[in-house]
Amino acid sequence: MSSDDEGSGGGRMIAWRLERLARVMRAREHEGGMTPAQREALRYLVRANRFSNTPGALTRYLGATKGTVSQTVMALERKGYVAKAERNARKAVHLSLTEKGLSALGNDPWTELAAEAEELGGKTKRRMQRGLEQLLERELTRAGLAGFGVCASCRFFREKGREGDAKGPHLCMLFEDALSDEDACRICIEHAAAI
Repeated sequence: MSSDDEGSGGGRMIAWRLERLARVMRAREHEGGMTPAQREALRYLVRANRFSNTPGALTRYLGATKGTVSQTVMALERKGYVAKAERNARKAVHLSLTEKGLSALGNDPWTELAAEAEELGGKTKRRMQRGLEQLLERELTRAGLAGFGVCASCRFFREKGREGDAKGPHLCMLFEDALSDEDACRICIEHAAAI
């Protein structure tokens, strides 16, 4: 083992700490009669935009099989956490969180971890965020998975591109649809990083 691996900044130590943190968080996700997959689905749906709140997008985000996601969605619907709706002529199914689903997120272990992260010093928090973003981007690329970034950082986003539109002042050029300020902060399956 090299001295870099033994020091606090070694890559191997960072990976081990991330692994341990993920394991601790995964164990906590079983609290309250939910499975980790069910909690992941709720967290995804609260952040997804209206173009990405479908079972197919959820499947891509989780990197799971269609069958697994179908079972997860059915369980969440049965428990009253998620509602399904058809929104267009193609009968595409869209998922939304119910009040019970939103309430369940208030007791989510990852929400508690986010609060702990908020307590970190500003410089530490910024460096950690940048470092984790870089690691995540590399792993997503290596695995060939979609990034699911926020609309406002997408090359298809145009700020104030639809001023006067009742749905919002911004424009998604890919879907040719208006976006609200809230939409601009949500994640999308079609996100393409702005260059």
